[in-house]
Amino acid sequence: MKRLLAAFTFVFLVVAAIPAQAMQIERVVSPGGIEAWLVEEYEVPVIVMNVSWAGGSASDPQAKLGLANMVSGLLDEGAGDMDSQAYQKRLEASGAVLSYSEDRDYFNARLKTLAENRDEAFSLLEVALTRPRFDAEAVERIRAQLFSIVARNEQDPDWLASQAWFKAAYGSHPYARPSDGTAKTLAAITRADLRAYTKHTFARDNMQIGIVGPIKPAELGALLDKTFGALPAKSKVAKVADIKIAPKAKTVIVKRPFPQSVVIFGGEGLKRDDPDFVPAFVMNYMLGGGGFSSRLTEEVREKRGLAYSVSTYLYPLRHAAILLGAVGTKNASTGVSLAVIRKEFERMAQGGVTDKELEDAKTYLTGSYPLRFNSNGKIAGELLAIQQENLGIDYVDRRNGLILAVTKDDIARTAKRLLRADSLIVAVVGEPDMSEKMPPAPTKSMPAAPEGPSEGAPGSN
Repeated sequence: MKRLLAAFTFVFLVVAAIPAQAMQIERVVSPGGIEAWLVEEYEVPVIVMNVSWAGGSASDPQAKLGLANMVSGLLDEGAGDMDSQAYQKRLEASGAVLSYSEDRDYFNARLKTLAENRDEAFSLLEVALTRPRFDAEAVERIRAQLFSIVARNEQDPDWLASQAWFKAAYGSHPYARPSDGTAKTLAAITRADLRAYTKHTFARDNMQIGIVGPIKPAELGALLDKTFGALPAKSKVAKVADIKIAPKAKTVIVKRPFPQSVVIFGGEGLKRDDPDFVPAFVMNYMLGGGGFSSRLTEEVREKRGLAYSVSTYLYPLRHAAILLGAVGTKNASTGVSLAVIRKEFERMAQGGVTDKELEDAKTYLTGSYPLRFNSNGKIAGELLAIQQENLGIDYVDRRNGLILAVTKDDIARTAKRLLRADSLIVAVVGEPDMSEKMPPAPTKSMPAAPEGPSEGAPGSN
């Protein structure tokens, strides 16, 4: 759950895009042995730090689903000798912004502060991590908010489709469980559970840090020890087993009286360290990740007017890997849309791509890369993502070269490996007509919409 800990009381200035290859990433190790990746940036007086700890919602106990999510909502509700109101007032006075979130694999924290207020901002983060209060009133207030979110989820077709897909793909594995929890599991979470989570998760051995702004390595080293030095040396996070999706087609329909159907489709993907991941990334841009440049948009939306949007992306998790896609369409067009999608999977798997498609994909994917570095916040996010995916501190320098080296043979090999149209797992929410009888292509295409390429999707580094 993403929540701001204070109003951001200054304008967060955006710097001009930094050429990725010109950016100097420094590995800083504090006197106490805490490591962070730093980009010194003096264009604006803003420091941004992203931190993550391995141990997200997939590590929640089965009977306490939503635990990590509840912690993310409570770290601003008092710490140390400050109750919620006192902590919020001090944070507001500092002009800093702190936010927390969780995903399946990680618990995340982000700090934004004016450089002149950095000591106070880092101190407020330290006390929240090491001495959260979890006062009874705050716990019950946040629990009530989470009950409301869980109730809304049950009426959200996108959430229902995603949950149905992960359940169909992973069964009883922790990745298939709802990270927000359920009314029953949220009710079971105690203040002792919350304290145990912070004690076992916020440690130094499972922590990664990316930081950007006007700060010297020696200054950062001292701040790292002051902020994180009191955390336990070793984490005690529940283990999550690796899992693969069985290559067997499955379709799950969740009937709801909605005028449109939301469809999630996908199958086994590639882990980030797989030698074919970069070819798969380029392939996905041409298949469904490139907005109006993708084959799926051309065939599903532009030629047939079956859907307003359709997309695919690679989603490598710590313990699994997915090639995932989504389409929203009229109930009457659901089966036809899926038939077109399967046909495009087969066409690329059997025939590869053209020289022009490959060249256009490379041009976009390399040319747009600097846009990931046009603010301190984006840079900090990239530094953390590169660490999480174990790509190496020189990845920014190597990344575009890896993409330019991809050949048509690489795409053909990877497409045959991944694009298994006959084994897609599909989840549909709505009242779909699953008939696959193809109507004639309409003469008019859908109206234009903003293009949404896959650069921001999970696993898109």
